[in-house]
Amino acid sequence: MNTQVIDIEKRRYVNWPVSLTMLVLHAGAIAALFVFSPRNLAVAAFLLCGATGLGISMGYHRLHTHRSYKVPLWLEYFLAVCGALTLEGGPIFWVATHRIHHQNSDKPGDPHTPREGGWWAHMGWLLVGESKHNNTRLMGKYAPDLAKHRFYVWLNEYHWLPTLVLAAILFWAGGLSMVLWGVCLRVVVGLHVTWLVNSATHMWGYRRFATTDDSRNNWWVALITFGEGWHNNHHAHPTSARHGLAWYELDVSWILISGLKYLGIARSVQAATLDGKSTAQRAA
Repeated sequence: MNTQVIDIEKRRYVNWPVSLTMLVLHAGAIAALFVFSPRNLAVAAFLLCGATGLGISMGYHRLHTHRSYKVPLWLEYFLAVCGALTLEGGPIFWVATHRIHHQNSDKPGDPHTPREGGWWAHMGWLLVGESKHNNTRLMGKYAPDLAKHRFYVWLNEYHWLPTLVLAAILFWAGGLSMVLWGVCLRVVVGLHVTWLVNSATHMWGYRRFATTDDSRNNWWVALITFGEGWHNNHHAHPTSARHGLAWYELDVSWILISGLKYLGIARSVQAATLDGKSTAQRAA
């Protein structure tokens, strides 16, 4: 697969729309610290779990990108909306970018390898070059399974709309301070913990499996990303819904997926094991 189309002139100019959006969000996150309240903190924590935990870890990553388990379509769509609330782009963009990362991990064509610098891997790659967030036609070539759904195409084009609706609800419920906590601070925290998977887990940690990339298992990243920090395990078994393979590797998303399987909601659950095997566990 030719990934040069994603990489075009990535270092030549600043992407001002993305950069200014990041600046506003970070300014809002700092402002939120001056209007603290237990209620605002609780709202932000709840939304962080829903957007980054359900939306990114369980949804965009393990379900939509790697198809490591199956759920009813209504739940698949719901998880995609949760993912859009992170402002990391729509499902087609996110999935396409991550699949390209796996195909070229830490090699030429990887959108965010630390071999080009830790800052580049963390967020620099988003701040320069042409943004592909709304280029659904192009990114759909890398995520054809999602591009055939009109809902995913719509959500990819208007991935910012759920956040605007949420901001209006929060403003009605708690005023500007709740918007600052529930949108700005929550989004910024969610972005940085997700970006740590791109940067930190390709630089620091231990390697259980001899993969061809630099992926590592990093316990502190795993703790703040619902289990995504067990990244070497994941790169060795990308279609596994289970990332934490040892008893001490806490994987909150795997616990939730296992719960869905127990309830008969999730099926065809792929689960790798410490011995390197991967099995499909079907819900009864």
